[in-house]
Amino acid sequence: MRDQMPQSLRDGGLQTLAREIESCRRCPRLVSWREQVACDKRAAHRDETYWGRPIAGFGDGGARVAILGLAPGAHGANRTGRVFTGDRSGDFLFAALWRAGLANQPSSRSRGDGLLLRDVWVTAAVRCVPPANRPTPAERDSCLPFARRELALLPQLRVIVCLGAFAWDAALRLCARPPRPRPRFAHGGELDGEPGAGAGGGPGPILLASYHVSQQNTFTGRLTEAMFDAVLARAVALAR
Repeated sequence: MRDQMPQSLRDGGLQTLAREIESCRRCPRLVSWREQVACDKRAAHRDETYWGRPIAGFGDGGARVAILGLAPGAHGANRTGRVFTGDRSGDFLFAALWRAGLANQPSSRSRGDGLLLRDVWVTAAVRCVPPANRPTPAERDSCLPFARRELALLPQLRVIVCLGAFAWDAALRLCARPPRPRPRFAHGGELDGEPGAGAGGGPGPILLASYHVSQQNTFTGRLTEAMFDAVLARAVALAR
């Protein structure tokens, strides 16, 4: 496994981009909300200092697979400073990555918990926690250039796993020539990589759709461990 520092920062380009993301204040509504959440803490975390800033992606800079989520959780990533870390969605995601051999441990509690990812990068379409978990179209469009630049800094990237319809739509918007008609989101859906968008003029990353790993889906059985394990297995197979 590669030396990782705290993974997302190993590569100079990714490090520079992470600093830019973490200092962003483009969207007044999101800035206000993320900072309010960081002050009005959940009781279980009242003695902790919340991150309260935008979230950069993290993982293996040589990843062939990327996981694209919606936005940071209010008391997960907005608290811990690392995407999908410290909440139930992250518990489900990182346990699955561990079962797939893509993580060295099945849980993620904090930025310094020793979690290392192998051949996978985890990120989000929107970098600040949004009220009611609903970014506006303008906020989405303001933030997507960060995802475009971040994914472009992963030279081995072959597959993007889109968690939910929002991430699927965001990934389509990252295409230089979005397909028409626009493919609808469906769990397990696939879309071939955009021609000429990859390294050396080859095809861009394949898009692979999954229901989001939110409690709303995992607690109700809409998304089961077996279903998500199958998506990750497909992603690994496509990335070879």
